[in-house]
Amino acid sequence: MTRHAAVVVVAAAFVLLSACSGEPRAVQPRPGEASVASPRTIPVHIVNHGWHTGLVIPARALNAVLPDLGTRFGAPAFYEIGWGDKGFYQAQDITAGLALRALFRSPGTVMHVSAVPVAPQDSFPESQLASFCVSQEEIDALGQFLSGSFSHDDGGHLVPLSKGIYGDSQFFDAAGRYSAANTCNKWTAKALQSAGFDSILR
Repeated sequence: MTRHAAVVVVAAAFVLLSACSGEPRAVQPRPGEASVASPRTIPVHIVNHGWHTGLVIPARALNAVLPDLGTRFGAPAFYEIGWGDKGFYQAQDITAGLALRALFRSPGTVMHVSAVPVAPQDSFPESQLASFCVSQEEIDALGQFLSGSFSHDDGGHLVPLSKGIYGDSQFFDAAGRYSAANTCNKWTAKALQSAGFDSILR
């Protein structure tokens, strides 16, 4: 799939899913923010692994709002970030039972963060990628949404869980409830909404 075609597919998914409910909720732009927005020069990538979707964003943008990630991973070029059911996402072997439990009786949710040291196109050659650029104001709103997707302890720190799926990666406890009405694809749609993806398409 070409990058343009991938963007069109993601745009269609955004239109279908942007009205979805459930936590974490999309971050709404502040009044008047669009009129003072800086140029859109910060790259954001949507990655589709087939069984899961997520985002790839510059690490420095997320380290600014989630310094615990900088402590854990250092300073990679990018982070790949996904949200999903705690049982299904962390399982070594995926079964139909796990998938059904995730949809109808989820035990909770997790965030998966992976350090991406090189360009996403080189890191995920077998996955579909769609790329666009956002302004500083939009990446700040996206960072706020992503921060709200993590659980935080009483001291405001992230709650690490098991080692991640591949490379230098880590699971963290997450906010929100996974269900048939609130899946990883809908989480991705809300992240895109927070990043101003609807206005980028105009």
